[in-house]
Amino acid sequence: MIQLIDLKKQFQSVKSEILQEIEHVLDSGQYILGPKVRELEKSIATKLGVLDAVAVGNGTDALVLTLEAYGIGNGDEVITSPFTFFASAEAISRVGATPIFADVDPVTYTISPAKIEEKITSATKAIIPVHIFGQSADMDEIMDLAKKYQLIVIEDACQAFGATYKDRAVGSLGDAACFSFFPTKNLGTLGDGGIITTSDLELSKKIRSLRTHGTSKKYYHDTIGYNSRLDEIHAAILLILLNKIDSWNDKRRELALRYNQALSNATLTLPVEKNDRSHIYHLYCVGSEKRDQFIERLTKEDIHTGVYYPLCLHLQNVYAHLGYKKGDFPVSEKLSETLFALPMSPFLLESDQDHVVKVLRREVENSSDN
Repeated sequence: MIQLIDLKKQFQSVKSEILQEIEHVLDSGQYILGPKVRELEKSIATKLGVLDAVAVGNGTDALVLTLEAYGIGNGDEVITSPFTFFASAEAISRVGATPIFADVDPVTYTISPAKIEEKITSATKAIIPVHIFGQSADMDEIMDLAKKYQLIVIEDACQAFGATYKDRAVGSLGDAACFSFFPTKNLGTLGDGGIITTSDLELSKKIRSLRTHGTSKKYYHDTIGYNSRLDEIHAAILLILLNKIDSWNDKRRELALRYNQALSNATLTLPVEKNDRSHIYHLYCVGSEKRDQFIERLTKEDIHTGVYYPLCLHLQNVYAHLGYKKGDFPVSEKLSETLFALPMSPFLLESDQDHVVKVLRREVENSSDN
């Protein structure tokens, strides 16, 4: 089987380093919010060009804690994309606010600034643009809207560690940004983890309190908080991978270019990278009206694929009470019906990639003959 994301090869490539670091953590006697977490926070803040970073339990918690630290809750509205993983909206609901959806750009698949502006009301408090599949949203336009309407911008950068927008790092573009360290992410660990990046030191102070039961001093609690902390072992692993991430992302971009060149005339919709940003291809998704046919053929050839995402958020049962219906967000809905992901990882062999391309092109020819 050619894997969609070959995690085994990825982590085997650094196995000896990981085992050594785990032994160091074990010997240290410090396992929660210790020196490795502090080093990771400092390293990521420096790499992304922000003043602070706060490590938490996972990417979803990163969104929830950031929203709560900004005081967003009951009666508030937060605008986000309907074409994203559920956590982007779930976090909004979890703090008691209402997710308001705005359709995406048909080229980048990121939320459309023009559609955002149509959704702004007196109850709107924030925008959560999602850097979907590893490419930045149109952040200058979004930040201009935020300034115009006095809104907070929280980047959902969970799929985009290492991506850039106009030579600035994703994660430094909004008021705050949230990353996931889930194993399949470009920068992922052997479990769950997340981090919030910001240059708002008052915000990061609040989040540090919230992540540890609402306390800034042990056993003295200022607010109702959470238990959302990154383990030392995960921080140690992430510090190893942080030194690899640029080269791994470069390899993804190289493989994406090979896909683009090989499939350029294969009647598939290919991802488009805007000239003013760098796409780090967390996922490489192509589109076709005959998606099921392509997936079936690839599966028969032992090639793993994925569908991201088969049902837009506004059509999920949990959000039926919001009154959305099919047809409300035609671009997002079209993407959910046509896109599918091809194998992509820094450890994808070019020979395996060539086989994927060969199968796709053969199926294109077969479908055109029928």
